[in-house]
Amino acid sequence: MAGQVFVLQVVIVLLLVVSAVLALVLQVRHDSTMEARNRSLAVAQTFADAPGTAAALRLPDPTAVLQPRAEAARKSTGVDFIVVMNTDGIRYTHPKPDRIGKKFVGNIGPALAGGTVTEEVQGTIGELVQAVVPVRDADGAVVGLVSAGITTAHVGGRADQQLPLLLTAAAAALALATAGTALVSRRLLRQTHGLGPDEMTRMYEHHDAVLHSVREGVLIVDGDGRLMLANDEAQRLLDLPQDAERRRVLDLGLDPETAALIASGRIATDEVHLVKDRLLAVNQRAIEVRGGPPGSVTTLRDSTELRALSGRAEVTRERLNMLYDAGVGIGTSLDVTRTAEELAELAVPRFADFATIDLYDAVLKGEEPKPGDALRRVACTGIRKDAPLYPVGERFQFVPSSPQGRSLETGESVVEPRLREAPGWRAQDLELTQRILDFGIHSLITVPLRAGNLVLGLANFCRSEKLAPFDAEELALAEELVARAAVSIDNARRYTREHSMAVTLQRSLLPRSLPAQGALDIAYRYLPAQSGVGGDWFDVLPLSGARVALVVGDVVGHGLHAAATMGRLRTAVHNFAALDLQPDELLGLLDELVGRIDQDETPADTMATITGATCLYAIYDPVTRRCTVARAGHPPPALARPDGGVEFPEVPAGPPLGVGGLPFETAELDLPEGSRLVLYTDGLVEDRQRDIDEGLELLAGALESAAGASPDETCAAVLERLPARPSDDVALIVARTRALGADRVAQWQVPADPAAVSEVRSRVTRQLARWDLDELSFTTELILSELVTNAIRHGRAPIGVRLLHDRTLICEVSDASTTSPHLRYAASTDEGGRGLFLVAQLSERWGTRYTPAGKVIWAEQPLP
Repeated sequence: MAGQVFVLQVVIVLLLVVSAVLALVLQVRHDSTMEARNRSLAVAQTFADAPGTAAALRLPDPTAVLQPRAEAARKSTGVDFIVVMNTDGIRYTHPKPDRIGKKFVGNIGPALAGGTVTEEVQGTIGELVQAVVPVRDADGAVVGLVSAGITTAHVGGRADQQLPLLLTAAAAALALATAGTALVSRRLLRQTHGLGPDEMTRMYEHHDAVLHSVREGVLIVDGDGRLMLANDEAQRLLDLPQDAERRRVLDLGLDPETAALIASGRIATDEVHLVKDRLLAVNQRAIEVRGGPPGSVTTLRDSTELRALSGRAEVTRERLNMLYDAGVGIGTSLDVTRTAEELAELAVPRFADFATIDLYDAVLKGEEPKPGDALRRVACTGIRKDAPLYPVGERFQFVPSSPQGRSLETGESVVEPRLREAPGWRAQDLELTQRILDFGIHSLITVPLRAGNLVLGLANFCRSEKLAPFDAEELALAEELVARAAVSIDNARRYTREHSMAVTLQRSLLPRSLPAQGALDIAYRYLPAQSGVGGDWFDVLPLSGARVALVVGDVVGHGLHAAATMGRLRTAVHNFAALDLQPDELLGLLDELVGRIDQDETPADTMATITGATCLYAIYDPVTRRCTVARAGHPPPALARPDGGVEFPEVPAGPPLGVGGLPFETAELDLPEGSRLVLYTDGLVEDRQRDIDEGLELLAGALESAAGASPDETCAAVLERLPARPSDDVALIVARTRALGADRVAQWQVPADPAAVSEVRSRVTRQLARWDLDELSFTTELILSELVTNAIRHGRAPIGVRLLHDRTLICEVSDASTTSPHLRYAASTDEGGRGLFLVAQLSERWGTRYTPAGKVIWAEQPLP
């Protein structure tokens, strides 16, 4: 009440102060306006009547005379502007020179008629009062106008002097009101012990609301053992009568032990008492220790309900843990089957006693499933191994009336709390379902594995030892678990599809079998990396003259692009090798090709470039037992000699393919017969755990331990030292050299004389007889006759002939000319032009290769 009185007094004082200030402001504003009118009019009239003003208006340049006078008058009189203008309102003077010559803004009509104008306007400098008066000549005619103006803010008033007195009076009034209110409040607080009516009412309301709304029983007992207060929860827990208050606790019909505790008033902490069918936790404290009246306060908690709530909280926590474990434990690998197994293993035994995962066969292949196809069981986990369920790998279809069939048809989850009461489920297989029921499985949840609009399969959860059937909450949990697993399974399916495509592409691009040749005994291995298909590749290319080319390469990266790039490089090597180029020349052409491909595949094409591809190209000649090697950013070859020694020959390391700028160099190696030449990619000798030097030492050790072994055994010995799934692709070729003995090689020098052709035929016939190849004498004579004749006519000396008895009979004619022969069809009237045509018809293969000394034309014939 005192506060309300104080507020009323403050409001009255404030109203009085506001009224006085408002009146003062209005009075000052009126006085300021009047003062501004009078001053502006007086200044304008004085300047208009000043000597020389009318005469200056008749001058050619009034501004030159009037502007200084106007500015001096303005400063001396304290007005804001003095403007002199002609009768059209064009200014001759102004405080701002840039406005001279512009039209005056204001009412000049009365002034032109001989009167005066005083008006209030809102100018650019604020609210102002301006006056306009005429300028008359000696005849009384109006020859110009003068306007003077002043802002009302510049006209002083007495408000500032009167306002402090007014505020002092208001402060004194507020101080008197505060003092009076404080005296009244002090007396009231002394009478109410510091509590006001609102506080007392609010305290009682809160006290009553808390007592009757808490889920804890509260009893207040006085010193005589009488019940003074019992809230609603206490009455419910103890089943008290309606008239329990004011009665003795021992007379309320409670069990003797509980009644004795409450009536005694002794201290108790969480004592458990059985009251009818409830377990109550009792806490009791005395209230007189805090200065209150004698007695005690008792609180009661129903531990039965608390235990039930704790059980539900534990279940909820376990479900949250399962969902968390599903997030981190399902989908750890991009394998469809393993992901399904992770889902089944997570659900058993925490959620179900048995869990099975059934997927369409198309999903296992990475394809999109088709409705109606059979399912295949890919995972089955349970608390026992002898459950009569479909085994892993079994293919089957669910009948439409079964829960699984309905789930596949509708795409919705189905729960069967009691399988014995589900006749549609029994229709699947009467004998099998009866065995399942006899085994003890009594409840089922089936959830479709959905990924977008695709149904990938089914997840089935069964209970046998857990007596409680599945309910709606557990169905929601199962759907959440399966939804998370379905995303991982679909990701694994997509990866499987892409991986299968890449593997198929890679296998189609890698050599399926080694070509027939007699210079090298070859074995190879290819190991894909953990991350999938890569760009490592190799090839064996038979060349002319019984020679063989070995090539191994590596495209940095994995996936379809790396595999496709590898195929393009392998095809290019095949084409360039057909030209019988030297290794450095072939790598140079391959480097240019990769550079052009890189230019075509710009980043705007969203495709990775091929930069990073490496290659090693080697040509082995079994006649000379010499191997010519060149490499482009590739690891050097390893050479295991017949005596067991292992070395890494010095082969100049060129830049990777596509970099360009530097030529490639070759190295020539003399290989004894039986040497093992080992070509490999960097995945064999380098990974994240070791550098390349350590890998080369391990490779050398493996080759030394496999001294004298066959190429296939050497491959196995080398790969034993690698992990089962290397971090990078590994391509390995082991080639054991063979030599073409001198008894299988025949060669002669031929004079550049056509008569020498007959001698060549004779010598060839005798040599073929020594090799027991008389059946080839006629065709060989004819081939060599044509080739030698062409060399004599179109080539340059020296001319040589060489016969090689290998898997085929090879005839070679060399000369010092670099002109290339061309096959053509001669007309019936032509005397020549049929030689190479006959050679092509009589031989299996023929061609030309260039040497530093000229060229060699060769032809191969199959042995009889």
